[in-house]
Amino acid sequence: MKPVIAITLGDPAGIGPQIALKALEHAGIYSRCTPLLVGDKAVVENTLQQLGLKRPIHLVQNATQLEEHRGGVLLWDTQTLQNAAYPMGKVDTTCAKAAYQALLTAIDLAKRGLVQAVATAPICKEAMQKAGCEYTSHTEMFAHLTNTKRYAMVLMSGRLRVIHVSTHVSLKEACERVKTPRVLEVIALAHQTLCQLGIPNGRIGVAGLNPHAGENGMFGEEEQREILPAIEAARQQGINASGPYPPDSVFVRARAGEFDMVVAMYHDQGHIPLKMAGFWMDAQGKMQQISGINYTAGLPIIRTSVDHGTAFDKAGGRDANEQSMLEAIETAILMAQNKPDR
Repeated sequence: MKPVIAITLGDPAGIGPQIALKALEHAGIYSRCTPLLVGDKAVVENTLQQLGLKRPIHLVQNATQLEEHRGGVLLWDTQTLQNAAYPMGKVDTTCAKAAYQALLTAIDLAKRGLVQAVATAPICKEAMQKAGCEYTSHTEMFAHLTNTKRYAMVLMSGRLRVIHVSTHVSLKEACERVKTPRVLEVIALAHQTLCQLGIPNGRIGVAGLNPHAGENGMFGEEEQREILPAIEAARQQGINASGPYPPDSVFVRARAGEFDMVVAMYHDQGHIPLKMAGFWMDAQGKMQQISGINYTAGLPIIRTSVDHGTAFDKAGGRDANEQSMLEAIETAILMAQNKPDR
């Protein structure tokens, strides 16, 4: 059976609704999954008008209504916004509350088994905070509401896949978090993620923390003291991991096909090469390509996301790039098909 993929609309004031609906226009989506938009009907109606699309909206309220309507849009209406008179392209608490309710609904649908995966459009953390929402980030929200203690951020663009030991902490704290138990945990999550991508014996390259991966202790001891023991323990568990490798070359090797995933030790170590691979801006400063997705490893439910923000400057138009949203949906489909308990 085709998996049902819940697609949250993100912040209505941003490009989320636009890229979600544009992604559904691509050939093959409806033949491979049943896409279910989660958000406000007013937002979908407004966005369809902005894009010049005439698609019937089919409201879904229970599992029996989850069936494909060719040429139409399936929507689980969260009924937060009562009309289309919300502001565009700015931080707004009303829009933040709408995005928040869509996420709560999508997580609930996934926990109840009504959808097999969730693909999320971007939210505005500043707006969420000003609106007094309990959670201001996707990862934190999904982890807490699924009672998940061990998780990690994965970024993917083409054949380059990166998982992070730490993300949104200071560089000093990131270095302090490079400990054998956490590195081993992330290697195991990398293996689990690759299995769900249909790569059961994936090659995992582990980056070092220091320049030249420490150069045998000349530039730091974390590689020998913390990272190498984690790799050896992972290999004893049957995981195809190796390293630690110099951070300045391991990503190049992975993109060339030597590794299926790289374990990065901190946020920028993994994000910079991933965005260099997936993003392209022209000489005039206009973004021409936004490729890449975000996946939260370790959750009991599948959650993928775009790897960019709300882009308020493009809100309300027609030219926002939907490539990352399309990739998030495609990856959600693949992972749902490969989930062990499916």
